[in-house]
Amino acid sequence: MTEHNIVIGSRGSRLAVIQSEMVRDFIREKKPGCQVEILTMKTTGDKILDRTLEKIGGKGLFVKELDKALMDGRSILSVHSLKDMPMEVPAELPLLAFSRREDPRDVLILREAVSVDDLPKGAVIGTGSKRRKYQLLKIRPDLNIVGIRGNVDTRIRKMQEEEMDGIVLAAAGINRLGREQEITCYLEPDQMIPAPAQGTLALEVKADNIQLIRKLNRLSDQETDICVKAERQFLKQIGGSCHLPVGAYCKIQDEKLILRAMFGTEDGKKLVYTKVESAVLNKIEDSSQIDEICRQIAREAVEKIQIQLSHEE
Repeated sequence: MTEHNIVIGSRGSRLAVIQSEMVRDFIREKKPGCQVEILTMKTTGDKILDRTLEKIGGKGLFVKELDKALMDGRSILSVHSLKDMPMEVPAELPLLAFSRREDPRDVLILREAVSVDDLPKGAVIGTGSKRRKYQLLKIRPDLNIVGIRGNVDTRIRKMQEEEMDGIVLAAAGINRLGREQEITCYLEPDQMIPAPAQGTLALEVKADNIQLIRKLNRLSDQETDICVKAERQFLKQIGGSCHLPVGAYCKIQDEKLILRAMFGTEDGKKLVYTKVESAVLNKIEDSSQIDEICRQIAREAVEKIQIQLSHEE
């Protein structure tokens, strides 16, 4: 496999393939004549759909097979949804944010209602995410939230078959599938803080492929890169996992980083929010300073949340 013959590793779902095709088309555009193939595979996380992620081993189950393909040379890079990646990744397989972030918001697809407020009392809403479940219950405590897993197409089908009143999904996935007309309403970040890095694609490569890493880094979007670094730093420092509800959304406004964050207990009885701002970014001269600002703003958010939690005890 050479730089003129690239194999991209991808999960086999329609959304995963579409995302890999986006990367493939981008590479072909930048490198005319380059042969780019997509190698699809079913991960352990894709195969086990009757149990929650926390019961079968967490987000890492979606990447093991893709990582193995990278290590044994069957692929040269993998495409992931960054929000689904574990915080700790192997040093030999670094992650690179790819291109500009899609819409980071969560959305509701409802069968009959037109908004959260319009849902009948006790309405059944499907989601496999504690972050979504507990934030939705904060808005509407009367809702009946039930577990649901599978790819986007599967979840929409299950909603119809099991007569749920609606489901919560990421806007980015719906948009990439071309099904945005099915979205009933968007949940703004001040209503529901998204998962860290939601809407962002990540490329995973072998650390010793320096030439490819340099080329892929040129494909990144600086604002996206900075914001998801801050969000994932918060996830790392708060000790987040699929067992706990964690949300983080960062944006650049007036040359400052503004980070909204949410953290809760496993049972959702405690759910706390915070908002912090960074120093002025236009005075930053190198990437190491950016990394430190991301760590610092995440640390400040974690400290504020820990104080709130201690006051509620």
